[in-house]
Amino acid sequence: MNKSRGTYPPDPSSAAARGSKPKAVRAKRTGRRGIQSIEIGFKILDYLRTEPRPVPLKMIAASTGMSAANVHYYLVSFQAVGIVRQETDTGCYALGPYALKLGMAAIEQFDVFTAARPAMTDLATTIGHTVFLGVWGNRGPTIIYRVEGGASRPIIELRVGSVLSLLRSALGRNFLAHLPRSITEQMLDQELKEELSRHARVDDAPTTKSEVEEMVETIRRDGISRCRDALLPNFTSLSAPIFDQAGFMIAAITMMGPIGILHDDLKGPTATSLIAHARALSATAGWQPRD
Repeated sequence: MNKSRGTYPPDPSSAAARGSKPKAVRAKRTGRRGIQSIEIGFKILDYLRTEPRPVPLKMIAASTGMSAANVHYYLVSFQAVGIVRQETDTGCYALGPYALKLGMAAIEQFDVFTAARPAMTDLATTIGHTVFLGVWGNRGPTIIYRVEGGASRPIIELRVGSVLSLLRSALGRNFLAHLPRSITEQMLDQELKEELSRHARVDDAPTTKSEVEEMVETIRRDGISRCRDALLPNFTSLSAPIFDQAGFMIAAITMMGPIGILHDDLKGPTATSLIAHARALSATAGWQPRD
């Protein structure tokens, strides 16, 4: 009986009769297969995403390295589903209304808590120190998740739900550098008053508004904040910000460990890895770095 194209039962010399795997199965084992035409078409969509205004067919073709005829075929299909639109007067192309729906849905589905957990586990495993996820809560910088590393003792002084200082924590300093001052001003003024009442200065906490502004500029420039000996004695911490699609800081990943054991050089491998993970999370949230 003819079951499909070809001969049934299979020819004894065929791959099926010999028990060897079909090509599709063998390919699946060596690598994930995709649909190449979708990947090619995405080049067009990605180019349109970067353009501030509608562009002509020839410009799309030149920028994507495709022929105008091929680009046109893709654009016809993209228009049919609403992900691309064509202006009737100029004939130029831009992202369509369905692209906006996709973008809004992706933003709504992004959850920084869920997205950050694998990155935090990776950091704690590879570097070996405790990693915190912090957000701006009702009372200020707040820890909402933590992952322990194996290179130092657990930091029992800081728990999920702990509210940290603006000036005496790397997390707080990060929010101070990136949030609008209207959000942090009241807390900042209160903490500066408390700093003036301290009898001795033995850590790196700023005590004046000019020192605060200098610290803030450094954090913005370096893309990371550091706090030594100010939150917990003999401990240092590094914190990298996570931004949303509008460039608003929504969270930060912070690593903390003993001074002299945690490598806290702002240009060192720990800081570089922390920044890379935070920027990857920001990109997932739709953030794009400024040129």
